[in-house]
Amino acid sequence: MIHPGALVDASARIAAGVDIGAFAVVEADVEVGPGCRISDHAVLRRGTVLEAEVAVDSFCVLGGLPQDLKFDPATISGVRIGARTVLREGVVVHRATRAGGETRIGADSLLMCGSHAGHDAVVGDRVILGSHVLLAGFVTVGDRAILSGGAAVHQHGRVGESAMVAGLSRISVDVPPFCLVSERNRLHGLNQVGLTRQGLPRASIRELKALLRELYAGGSPTAAAVRLLEAGTAATPEGRRLLEFFSERGRGFSRPTFRAGGAEADP
Repeated sequence: MIHPGALVDASARIAAGVDIGAFAVVEADVEVGPGCRISDHAVLRRGTVLEAEVAVDSFCVLGGLPQDLKFDPATISGVRIGARTVLREGVVVHRATRAGGETRIGADSLLMCGSHAGHDAVVGDRVILGSHVLLAGFVTVGDRAILSGGAAVHQHGRVGESAMVAGLSRISVDVPPFCLVSERNRLHGLNQVGLTRQGLPRASIRELKALLRELYAGGSPTAAAVRLLEAGTAATPEGRRLLEFFSERGRGFSRPTFRAGGAEADP
């Protein structure tokens, strides 16, 4: 049902079974999939796409202009929100800076109140962004990652799959997959509680621990990852994905609090 007080442009494509609350705004060229719920005072700007059963709570703004002084507002770009994702009160997702581009939030994710995804960000499936998490432009977040309340990630930063970022962390480098990071880029080792809850096999967890020690044993983690990939060292899919992440040059990597190879080596 569309509330009579909602402002819905005639060109917006609204599927069956959609609820739109009072004073919500749905602009031209917006697409809303079946079963979506748009609460009162939410705003969907031009170029926003909601896949099926997305919930948009009050005072969310999706598809607003990027916070980029070089951006030409005439550029056609958008935002895409994956199926069954929940956006709580006050979430802001800005549209992409590149013509034809999309800022993307994956399926089955939860963005808690006040969280923000900047222009061109790509957030995977089953991700949780805690309240007031801030993702700058071009940030990528892998599937099943969890960023706790108040964490902030620098522009172009990467957060790997199944990573856990502690509350109020300041992340200015890349966060490796499957790992736990806190404060300012402090790597504490594997996200063992999260990986166990996900049902990751023990063999995969053991291999991830061993590879993490090897990557941080000295010298460049990227060079070590390339060497280990070429040698076919990883026996599990998770191990290979960890090495592939490290093999790509980005903003550098979180630094460990453990000592590789020593008495405190267990990550």
